Amino acid sequence: MLKLCNIQTYYGNIQALKGVNVEISEGEIITLIGANGAGKTTTLMSVSGIVPARSGEIFFLGQPIHRMQPNRIVSLGISQVPEGRHIFPQLTVMENLHMGAFLRNDKKTIRQDIDYMFQLFPMLTQRRHQAGGTLSGGEQQMLAISRALMARPRLLLLDEPSLGLAPKIVTQIFEIIKKINREQNTTIFLVEQNANLALQVAHRGYVMENGKIVLSDSADSLRSNDAVKKAYLGL
Repeated sequence: MLKLCNIQTYYGNIQALKGVNVEISEGEIITLIGANGAGKTTTLMSVSGIVPARSGEIFFLGQPIHRMQPNRIVSLGISQVPEGRHIFPQLTVMENLHMGAFLRNDKKTIRQDIDYMFQLFPMLTQRRHQAGGTLSGGEQQMLAISRALMARPRLLLLDEPSLGLAPKIVTQIFEIIKKINREQNTTIFLVEQNANLALQVAHRGYVMENGKIVLSDSADSLRSNDAVKKAYLGL
């Protein structure tokens, strides 16, 4: 479904990604783990077109997307939940959800999808007319995921969904990630600082260091890898 070929991405003269190669098949949950500053977020930003790659190629369903604008990439079926959530704080929960469906015009199915979001995240139901900025951190993360899903993506990019959340909420979020993958057949590319949790829900994983992929394997194999355990799992 997604293929990154020798991606080189820069911030000015500083090279953040140094020949990144990643492949994701339809229906998978793939996680990208690594230390802070390794280039994980930049990888997602390059896929979504927010920080375009300077060289290399990115293919989605066989189509090159590395020269496309972000709105065009969304229309093809890729949505990103950014690190730090970044909901629209002045808009209500309902208005945020409608913003997620901005490129759609199928009003009936939009209403059905909003109902599904409230099934996924019952906490949001009673907050539907509340401004997004007044929600708790966990509720804002739920809203950010719901807003991204309102675009009906085939590929969901999740950037640090556990960041700053209480352990109980983190567990709920990761259960929902598995449910979205299972029920909606949504392919998920997950960047997550909590490597142990990420590898528990993922099918396969990549390890990134200093802008390069240094290891890739099944999630189970990475969890049992001594180097990964020492560097990222605290074992």
